Formats: sequence, C-alpha cells, structure tokens
Amino acid sequence: MDADSILDIKNLDVRFSTPDGEVHAVKGLDLSVGEGECLGVVGESGSGKSQLFLAAIGLLSSNGRATGSVKYRGDEILGAVPKRLNRLRGSKITMIFQDPLTSLTPHMTVGAQIMESLRIHLRLPRDEAEKRALEVLELVRIPEAARRMLQYPHELSGGMRQRVMIAMAMVCGPDLLIADEPTTALDVTVQAEILDIMRDLKHELKTSIVLVSHDMGVIASMADRVAVMRDGAVVETGWVDDIFYKPQHDYTKMLLDAMPRLDRPAAAVIDAVPCDADTILKVEDLRVHFPVDAGGWRTRDLRAVDGVSFSLRQGETLGIVGESGCGKSSLARAVLKLLPKTDGAVLWLGRDLGPVKGEEMRKLRKDFQIVFQDPLASLDPRMTVGESICEPLRALKPHLSRAEVTQRVRHMMELVGLDPNWINRYPHEFSGGQNQRVGVARAMILEPKLVICDEAVSALDASIQSQIVDLIRKLQSDFGMSLIFISHDLSVVRQIAHRVMVLYLGRVVELADREVLYADPRHPYTRALLSAVPIPDPRLERSKKRVRLTGELPSPLDTRASLMFLKSKVIDDPDAEQYRPKLIEVAPGHLVAEHDLTVSSRT
Repeated sequence: MDADSILDIKNLDVRFSTPDGEVHAVKGLDLSVGEGECLGVVGESGSGKSQLFLAAIGLLSSNGRATGSVKYRGDEILGAVPKRLNRLRGSKITMIFQDPLTSLTPHMTVGAQIMESLRIHLRLPRDEAEKRALEVLELVRIPEAARRMLQYPHELSGGMRQRVMIAMAMVCGPDLLIADEPTTALDVTVQAEILDIMRDLKHELKTSIVLVSHDMGVIASMADRVAVMRDGAVVETGWVDDIFYKPQHDYTKMLLDAMPRLDRPAAAVIDAVPCDADTILKVEDLRVHFPVDAGGWRTRDLRAVDGVSFSLRQGETLGIVGESGCGKSSLARAVLKLLPKTDGAVLWLGRDLGPVKGEEMRKLRKDFQIVFQDPLASLDPRMTVGESICEPLRALKPHLSRAEVTQRVRHMMELVGLDPNWINRYPHEFSGGQNQRVGVARAMILEPKLVICDEAVSALDASIQSQIVDLIRKLQSDFGMSLIFISHDLSVVRQIAHRVMVLYLGRVVELADREVLYADPRHPYTRALLSAVPIPDPRLERSKKRVRLTGELPSPLDTRASLMFLKSKVIDDPDAEQYRPKLIEVAPGHLVAEHDLTVSSRT
C-alpha cells in the first residue's frame, strides 16, 4: 500500500449468481485512491464501475460475492462485519448514489435525514445537529435552507435532491467521498453547480473523491488521476493530462473520440434543407397551462408552455434545448395532441389539428411518431421486441398480412442495427442502447413525416449516444422526414439540428440556425447553457470562464418568473399580468427575446 493512499484495492473479484449463470462483474482489479486527490473512474455502462465500489464498502446485493483485499487507511474492510462497516459508512466513507430520489427516504424530511447521520455517528444533541444540518445545506448552495429542512424529497427538483445527497455525504466530514454518476441526466447548468460544490469541498475539507462517470467532460473538469474500466478490468490509468492528451489504449481513444465537443467545429455534416422545401408543421402561440391548487379553494396556472411559435420544413431538424421544467416535453406532447392545449394552434400540412378528433386523428398519427427518453419504460415488458415494433403497423395499417408485417419488422431491425433473429427476444434481454434502437425502429416503421425525439439519448453512454444520433440522421436521410430533437445536452443537439430553439420557462428566448447560435449566442441564458457544457480537455476546463446562473429556476406559478432576464419590466406581484418579452430579429433568421443588457445571471 502506498504511504499516501487512503483506499487500496488489491485483486478484487466480484461475481453474481443469476438464473442465466454466473456474471463476472469485476476481474482481479487493483486500484488506489490518494490522500486528498480526485480519482476519476470512467467507462461505459456495464464496465463494473459501480459494482467495484459497492463491493469495496460492503453494499453488494445478496446474490453477489467479492474476494480480494480492500484496505482503508491500512485496515482490511472487505468482508468486515456490518457493525464495523456501519461505523465507517456515513462518517469516514460516504457515497453519493446515481438516483437521489430512490436513495432518499420518502417519508422523512430532508432535515431529519441529514440530522440522522450526525446523531448516529457524532452523537450530537438534536439542536446542535439541526444547526449543523442547516449549515451544510447552505454550504451546498440550497436557497432558503431553513424551509427546505422541513420539506420531503418529492418536493425538491432533481438538482436540489442531488445537493441534499451531497450534504448528507459531507455532513460528518468524511475522509473519502465516492460519487457514482452524480450528474447523469442533470441539466448542464445544475451539473456544473454540483461539480463546483464537489471541487470546493475537496479544496476546503481536503476530502478524497472517487468520481465515477461515463462522461469524459465531467472527468476532465474534476479528476487528478483517471482509471479507465472495461469489462470489469482497468485497461489504462494515469494522470488526467496523460489520459486525455496521450492515451495509450484503443478503448480510451474511442471514449474520447465519441464525445462531441463544443470547442471544435461540428463533426457531423448535415444535409442542407432545400430552399423550396414545404413547411409541414406550423405552431402559433401555443400555450399549455395546468391549474394547480393554491390553497383556500384557489387555483393558479402553471404555465408549462406559454406562447411558443415556430415552423418546421420537410427534411429539417429543429433542436429544442433548455433546463428541466422549461416546457420541452409538454410542447412536444401538445404538438402531437397527446396533451390538451390551452390556446394557440398547431397546423399540420396547413390543417389546424385543433378540431380533429377520434378516428380522424388516429389515421393522421401514422404521419408523426415519438421516441421517448427511457426505452425500457416505454416498451411493454410482456411483449417481444418484434411485437412492440409491429404494433404501429397492426394499429394503423391493418390491411397488411402477417407475413408482410414480419418482413417489414425484420427489415427495420436490420436498418437500426439489430439482428433480425432477435425478433422474439424481450426488452430485459437487451442493453439500454439496444432498447433505444427498438424504440427508434417502432417510431420509424410507419415511415412518418415527423418524428419527435424526446431526450432520446440523454442517459446513454457517449459511444452509444453517437451511434443512435448517426442512426437517426441516416434514417432521416433515407425517409426524408422532419425531426424535432429535444435534449438538455447542447453538444448532442449540435450534431443533428439545422436550427436550435432555446426555451426558458415555457417561452422561446432564442432561435437561430445551428452555426449561428453556437458561434454567436445573444441571450444570457443561451450563453450560460453553452458555457456550462463540460469539454473533454483538462486544460480548457481549468481555464474556462462560465456565465453563471445562480439559484434554482424560479417557480412557473409566479408570473414574474419569465422576466428574470428583463427585470426592468417586472411588476412586483406574483399574480399580476406581466409584460411579455418580444422576440427581436437581430439578424436574418436569428430571433432573440428582449433582455436587460446588464443581466447575465439568474438570482
């Protein structure tokens, strides 16, 4: 064991007994974590990253077993009795799990869960534990910390819950923090804030950090040293600059090449949309409001979509970006009439879809389809993938024979990169990337004129992500369809979109051609989103200056919220009818919402 190592793992082997046989998750792995350093552990899903550290701190599932050696400050802890491990876990060694909602106790307040660690590990009296819990919530930049202490996990946003997890992990002043995909599926702005917090804690408290991620940009911004994992083994390890600038292993090079980068010209060449292409979709002043109980028999409108207008031409891809809660998915569902609109119009091939109902609307659905974010949740686990893919054909083209349907399904599986012989397999037998291909095949099999991809690649590894984006782009070229591509990842949108529309709390703040928006963003919100995207280059990450958005997104129930960038027009009344920022054409095709030139952050 190195003299300056806080955690030393030798020949660790992790196996799981399953009905399909033994799974060898970690294969004789050696790894160490230095005092006060941040070790980045990177690799694709299934490489064994999470199981490595769950085994190290005794949190394997009941069908798993681990052998080898794990030493914390020279003491063996692998296989230690639970009583001894419990003294370490939560005090000296803590872990931030990937999904904060499933890791927090739903029936306990946030404050009670943080205080629990202090009462158990440090034996603090209740009033002192409460004071310390409040301090640590403020440390992780949770606004109105005293009020948040009394709230339950479901009352907080994803970013807030992740900060609570960090607060719980840090409240006892641990020696070692293991962060397992702490920013996966978070907005880029929230991700940047979470990484800032972890960086500050490392510098201020000298805590050692293990950062587990599949995102090379996140690793570049945080890590001192990097270990690259594949199939349960470390294939390359070294200082962060060596891994990024002088990678030796082909797998490491592949991970780096798969990451889209905003600091370089777009790698993808997108076919231009012909000037005479027909406009197939036109959205005019679309609004989707939800009545929310405000207490005392009163309701207030939550403005999910609040006056959005745009058009889409045949063969064009419109990228829609913005933070969670900005109305991206509500807009998509309202366009497809999967959600009732409050006002406005959706024109499909010049026809207003508002009055269209019942069987007439059902027949039109063959022209527009959707690919959802979570492929496993959107596929019926009781149906084979072949049945899922053919379902649209059976529903909307009933005249096709069984043989014709099977032939088309097999052909579509081949087009999306799936073996047609897998037609009778079930979703649980596929990886996340393969299930997403099934979702794409199901959406494309009708050869629709419009496909909406709603966060279709956000939770996938970068290499799988690039494959799915390439696949969607190829199918678009083959079928001549139009796309609406929704994502919070601006680097992915850049690879596929002709134009990009930025949403903020249900309203458009900027709309422009791809190259124009990325080269010359005009709205402060767009600049903040772009500056928060991590770049897989350690030197650039260390020197990059960010446009910061401070605090959480304001409540869409508050009518003042949409004027956070135009405060000079605000009427200081949450129920008042506020001024509506106008979209100004600053250059041909480049629309920017009015904003105060002095405002560059959200307060």
